[in-house]
Amino acid sequence: MPSGLDRQLIAAAWKNDLAEAGRLIKAGANVNAVDDTVQSAFLIAASEGYLDLLNLALANGADVRSLDSYHGTALIRAAERGHAAVVGRLIQAGVKVDHVNNLGWTALHEAVLLGKGTPQYVDTVRLLVAAGADRSKPAVKDGVTPMHAAKDRGQTAVSAVLDTKASASALLGAASAGDANKVAAALAAGAPIESRDDHRRTPLLLAALNDRVDVARLLVQLGADPDAQDDRKDSAWLVTGVTGSVAMLETLLPANPDLTLRNRFGGTSVIPASERGHVAYVRRVVKTKINVNHVNNLGWTALLEAIILGKGTQPWQDIVQTLVTAGANPNLPDADGVTPLRHAESRGYTEIAKILRTAGAR
Repeated sequence: MPSGLDRQLIAAAWKNDLAEAGRLIKAGANVNAVDDTVQSAFLIAASEGYLDLLNLALANGADVRSLDSYHGTALIRAAERGHAAVVGRLIQAGVKVDHVNNLGWTALHEAVLLGKGTPQYVDTVRLLVAAGADRSKPAVKDGVTPMHAAKDRGQTAVSAVLDTKASASALLGAASAGDANKVAAALAAGAPIESRDDHRRTPLLLAALNDRVDVARLLVQLGADPDAQDDRKDSAWLVTGVTGSVAMLETLLPANPDLTLRNRFGGTSVIPASERGHVAYVRRVVKTKINVNHVNNLGWTALLEAIILGKGTQPWQDIVQTLVTAGANPNLPDADGVTPLRHAESRGYTEIAKILRTAGAR
């Protein structure tokens, strides 16, 4: 029987009350304790798609082999509901992919038989395939395979995932081309997720360079490293500042990229984004913990690059305003002692100079 603390933890888990769950665990509650319906905080987090709660449970001794009242794993519960991010995390944690519950189904069966064929289920199926799930495994009771079930239910996109075959050597090309189904198949064939090409670019970096969001999401959910750098010191995270892709930025943030990582010019991602006029990207990235006053090897901040290498037009005016609002120092000079205001005035960037003076620039 669960203790009083355990019952409180289970109640907090249903509410997704992360703070309370953390407090209870510190007080001695057991993340694996089950109630009379065979629910634990760990299993609840999986079935309800509470990723932060799941991570808390895993960090505090969650038993990845634990089973629910259907003799199913946490992975089966998450797959049934299409919680792709949770599915990926459980795969990383080592939950058995082809475990069969007492209905005779694996996680892949449940993702198809009880799924809806929507994008979240397509992502879920890709993750399971990439992890080596048996696409041809028959259900115990009626012998249906995931492949046949998807086709019978008209789940076209899911069927495409299940039908795709690829060798391990196809991984890098598929990542670059944006073929997420082939990426999953190549991983299933044994390709290392951190494979490198001749320039030491990983699949995730290639996906970021080419703005292949579906591929990047798959790789991130399987634990790909957003900080792996190539022979030019580019990483998946750093190149988002070059491409300006907010969608890729959002895809990579759950992987906790190193916001202090530097490119070959000694800059962080906000600097090339400011130089290139990527307004939407700058507006989003300054909401992270990135240092807007970082100085690169040229002695320039993002603010200086927006002025020195920008064009002074509306996009760069918006970027300058965004940066100073986010805490960029308007008086931080370049390596020669020239301030942002003097650079703006010397280039005739009247509107930018006005923004800087309002911010207290000298």
